[in-house]
Amino acid sequence: MRPASWIGLLLLSAIWATSPAPGGIRVLLLTGAGNHDWKATTPVIRQILERSGRFDVSVFDDAASMKPSDLERFDVLLSNYNLFGMPADTPTWGADMRKAFVVWLERGHGLVVVHAGSSVFYDWSEFQRLAGTSWTSSTSHGRVHDAEVVMSSVRHPITGGVTNFKTRDEFWQGCRLAEGTVVLATATPRPEHGGSGRPEPVAMVNALGSGRGFTLLLGHDADCMTNEGFQQLLVHGVEWAARGSVSPERRK
Repeated sequence: MRPASWIGLLLLSAIWATSPAPGGIRVLLLTGAGNHDWKATTPVIRQILERSGRFDVSVFDDAASMKPSDLERFDVLLSNYNLFGMPADTPTWGADMRKAFVVWLERGHGLVVVHAGSSVFYDWSEFQRLAGTSWTSSTSHGRVHDAEVVMSSVRHPITGGVTNFKTRDEFWQGCRLAEGTVVLATATPRPEHGGSGRPEPVAMVNALGSGRGFTLLLGHDADCMTNEGFQQLLVHGVEWAARGSVSPERRK
């Protein structure tokens, strides 16, 4: 990781509170498997959220051991977890856990997906819809490079106060969007780096009953996550998914 990137993260931490506020939003950060470096990105995600002063984050790194009752402790689940390319019999959530998750969501809780965190549960329509998109045969990406992230014209609490920003990341292209998905931000991957040369979604929302879903396709690795714009969208998105709104003080 480039030292300059960590300097940016440290500067942000000087602005944000250094510990979660009492009674903060309770986040279940699901991790422990994936085709990206989840061991490096999980602590960065946790650090970003906890330094905002609004979240209490618990990390679960063994999805197969989760029980339906575990969900009752949380307001929102953040997926930094996938089983892409792994054997079909890899232990993960069974029918009871999936059913409990849908019921929990429909009671007004939320799901947040970071980068490849929706590339799992392909046979589970409710999860795939709420996630908005996942990696499929139509999806591709070029090399990691710099591009501008542009907010859409859609007015939404997540993008309120967020201005267009430049970032260095892996940009997905050719994504299939689930019915009802609303795109909040795009980036145009550059052809000289294997990109499509057209606007591609990088942030989106969807709903399942009263449940809210936010997907942020940025954040390929820990270095990409040090970008201030990424962090702002992540913090806004987790709060919105949990509560349906974003506190005015977060829109800075």
